[in-house]
Amino acid sequence: MKRFGMVRTACGIPTVKVGDPAANGQAIRLLAEKAAASAVDVLVFPELAVTGYTCGDLFAQSLLLKGAEEAVAELAAWSAGHALMFAVGAPIPVDGALYNTAVVIQNGRILGAVPKTYLPNTHEFYEKRWFQPSTCLKRDTVTWAGQTFPIGADLLFEDTAAADLTVGIEICEDMWAPVPPSGYLATAGATVILNPSASNELIGKSDYRRELVKQQSARCNAGYLYCSCGMGESTTDLVFGGDALIYEKGEALVCASRFSQEPALVVADVDLEVLCHDRRTQMSFSDGEGWMAPDVRRIGYDGGAAEEKPSGADAAAWLRPVNPAPFVPGDVRKREERCAEIFAIQSMGLMSRLAHIGKPPMVVGISGGLDSTLALLVCVSACDRLGMGRDRIHAVTMPGFGTTDRTYDNAVALIKGLGATFHEISISQAATDHLNAIGHSLDDHDVTYENAQARERTQILMDLANHYGGIVVGTGDLSELALGWATYNGDHMSMYGVNASIPKTLVRYLVRYVADLGDHESIRDILYDVLDTPVSPELLPPDEGGQIAQKTEDLVGPYELHDFFLYHVVRNGFGPDKVYALAVRAFDGTYDGGTILKWLRNFYRRFFSQQFKRSCLPDGPKVGSVALSPRGDWRMPSDAKVRLWMDAVDKIPGEK
Repeated sequence: MKRFGMVRTACGIPTVKVGDPAANGQAIRLLAEKAAASAVDVLVFPELAVTGYTCGDLFAQSLLLKGAEEAVAELAAWSAGHALMFAVGAPIPVDGALYNTAVVIQNGRILGAVPKTYLPNTHEFYEKRWFQPSTCLKRDTVTWAGQTFPIGADLLFEDTAAADLTVGIEICEDMWAPVPPSGYLATAGATVILNPSASNELIGKSDYRRELVKQQSARCNAGYLYCSCGMGESTTDLVFGGDALIYEKGEALVCASRFSQEPALVVADVDLEVLCHDRRTQMSFSDGEGWMAPDVRRIGYDGGAAEEKPSGADAAAWLRPVNPAPFVPGDVRKREERCAEIFAIQSMGLMSRLAHIGKPPMVVGISGGLDSTLALLVCVSACDRLGMGRDRIHAVTMPGFGTTDRTYDNAVALIKGLGATFHEISISQAATDHLNAIGHSLDDHDVTYENAQARERTQILMDLANHYGGIVVGTGDLSELALGWATYNGDHMSMYGVNASIPKTLVRYLVRYVADLGDHESIRDILYDVLDTPVSPELLPPDEGGQIAQKTEDLVGPYELHDFFLYHVVRNGFGPDKVYALAVRAFDGTYDGGTILKWLRNFYRRFFSQQFKRSCLPDGPKVGSVALSPRGDWRMPSDAKVRLWMDAVDKIPGEK
């Protein structure tokens, strides 16, 4: 068993010989040996792999059934001394009936057999000619292949060496039924579902099959291993492509290449910790346990004691993708679709608020940076959709001590190019007077010096909103809220925060999406320049060359790291050691372990200490699975202690 809740799973697709159990048993064993050598914990083979699915009336032959029994007995004998648990499809006769089963084997034992519940008996399938469904069983144990073991659709297999590894099984058509058995098994505790299958290839069937696996894994909050038969099955009427899929709560970890002529072993690490986290936090899942969870029989086995396995502690050895930008889809088409949807959610949120209060004017501060640019674009979209003139957007640039020509020029060009009402109100004199009034030296560029400017800007915006009978549209993003990188009652405050649940790494793609859209040709070049501008609050004077001197990421750390931390801490509930291990894997070649550890420590320190700012956030639309609204997704006491998490960071065996 791997560290951090990772369990290594695999689908094995042997080249079968129809009606030759001895040869098939040998082919299965070779793939099982390969899986064991790769430290696989759970392995599934196709439906009726021991005999071949397409035996037809040969299933009525006693010789074939005896051969299958002997082949399974040999597989059980081979498994002695191996931690690997695997399920192999075989026909088992019980009380004068024949059952299409998945036989579960581990360390010399047949742990149990799960019969198929729903038997397809239409079009190209006619399983009821030979088999009975699980509901026809009259006993709960069977003696077969030299062992006595449980049999039934109510079996769960629990690894006693891994707290959260519980395996449930359904077979092929079971998943296609209106109420798949896996739903009941998941509510009873199954975290990994195995599906040995024999699904033939038809036009469009593969897409539909994958969608079923995707949706069932998502509904069950489970790892789902689907393994269908391939090369060697009879092609008298059907072709089997050998589809193998490993999904984790709706996300594909790995998919086999269909129509392979060679045996295949498809391997991926399933994260049990994230599955259990979602089950704990998804109350509808827990509610289902009261009426959906069946009476199950739990079969225990020791998946860690049979043999010494590679530790798997190094995240580089994990067989699963780790996205360094979890908020941003890697696929360009999906990213564009995501950006379009998010921009529409932002616009609709603002439109609804405006419509509710009589379509008042909007007041928004424009700095020439990414966040305020996105907020302005949302305001423009809301005006256009509501049929309001863009002149009802009062866009204000407020140059101060740290404003550079680049950001000022971009702010002015954006406001005028989009047709908003332009305001320029310098804060330099007002901030100077205020600092003098409180006795603060203008040469002391501390937090008072910075925050005085931020609050002066917010005061201007609020008073302008009162003056024009409008509302202040906030520009702060999710990453800034997570880190508390906002001035309390300064840029922290607004009357509606359109960027409140959008992380910094995604803001950039949203602005680029709008720039590429072509709706704003006159400002496209300006938008591209904003994208190239360093992130900065511009509260400190520029350098000698007039360039931005205060760069946010030099002070709080790279936003791509903080957004990565934020996602896995809030969305998945992972501890510091796992977040660090994932980050090392995701940012290999970009940041070394010492750098990651430095900013991870900073993330936890700021995330806890700055909760008081999040406890009184303005309204704003939620756009993704991670949000920090105190009225919705994140309810945390402002005085929560960070010590437990910092102690865990200090124990990480990385570069200090």
